[in-house]
Amino acid sequence: MRLYPSALAFFAMLFATSVLAWEPTPGKPYNGKTVKALIVKSSQFEAHEARMSAFEEETGINMIIDYVPFPNMKEALTAEMIAGGGDYDVVSIMDGWVSSLENLIDPIDDGIKAQGTDLADFPAAHLRHGYIDGKLNGLPVRGHVQLLFYRKDILSQAGVSPPETWEEVVEAGLAIQDTSDIAGIVLPYGKLNGQNLQVWINLLWGHGGDLFDKDGNPIFNSDAGVAATQQFIDLLIKHKIVPVGAAAYVEQDAVNSFKQGNAAMLPLWWWVRSQLTNPEESKVTDEQLGFVALPSVAGSKRTTFTNTWIFGVTEGSRNRDAAIEYLGWLTDPSIERDVLLDENLKETVAVHFSNLRDPEVNARWGGIHQAAADALSTAPGMEFDADWPRIAEVLENAISSLASGGSDNVAAVLDQAAEEISRIR
Repeated sequence: MRLYPSALAFFAMLFATSVLAWEPTPGKPYNGKTVKALIVKSSQFEAHEARMSAFEEETGINMIIDYVPFPNMKEALTAEMIAGGGDYDVVSIMDGWVSSLENLIDPIDDGIKAQGTDLADFPAAHLRHGYIDGKLNGLPVRGHVQLLFYRKDILSQAGVSPPETWEEVVEAGLAIQDTSDIAGIVLPYGKLNGQNLQVWINLLWGHGGDLFDKDGNPIFNSDAGVAATQQFIDLLIKHKIVPVGAAAYVEQDAVNSFKQGNAAMLPLWWWVRSQLTNPEESKVTDEQLGFVALPSVAGSKRTTFTNTWIFGVTEGSRNRDAAIEYLGWLTDPSIERDVLLDENLKETVAVHFSNLRDPEVNARWGGIHQAAADALSTAPGMEFDADWPRIAEVLENAISSLASGGSDNVAAVLDQAAEEISRIR
């Protein structure tokens, strides 16, 4: 068939914007091999397993999946690393654990390249957690972003649009409180596993700041850090658009406040979407709930704190090439898309831009994936190291102290936190 110039242009455009699908390595070179995977328990991963028979048939690889509940997963991975690996070929690791488990997994750059995996289809904020010392050691398979959930009816009554900046959040919150008896926005300021840091870090990035410099020294107490922290605390103390008592709120308290109709806006993880309109526990209906990408600081790009699970091949794997074949299949965007569009499932998690921006996916899920794509397109993502749990504890204590009125000197509180963290690092 001869293609004329216009047709050639069309096909060039088509293939330039498409994502190549996984194809099995010709000749079934791993036929008869067994790949064993240690995976955190999740309905998303169980949905992958339900589709795995086609992979096994096409490759001849026998897959064995062991699931571990989240509270026990870090311990299971640590035990595998200490034992020298070999019991499992593939493991799933949460972003905050990667640095402490880096000896468990090996680089997979060449193998993934041979699989034809399109790394550009992954948001940088998720993909960065697969890199150790500049080498690709894992691929993101599960990822969460923050969105701004809001009450369509309440914002309409107040005559305001969903805010695009944190400055507009204040304006909208005040207007909401002028026209209703509920708070403008609810978010956690209390202490629990660093939950009060996640919006604050977005503000820090938005002001041009960061937690640490390239040498690992604290810089969150810079002018940018002080401005971001003041803006975060002002929502509660100065502007008073957050419910009374929120100084002690953790995430679930904020969720409950929104569900009970006590606040009009809620910045939180996208996985909370199903809770917010569950008729058995919420007063909010599907028709009332809206969502947009997380607001930015005026004049800055959007950011979102993220949570990412990567899958890597263990250092002690006896079936390395077969394990990489499995990763190539698992991270094929068509597998993720099939799960997203399965009417028998309620799985919304996606880590491929091609699926986040897919019209059919967004039609099914009300546009939540496009909102996530908007947030992820310019999100830098977090960098974690082995000291992060101790660092997060110092930071969340500082934020909680400011929110509860323990001090009104933001710069002094951040300076003290920086000194403590310098001793940790």
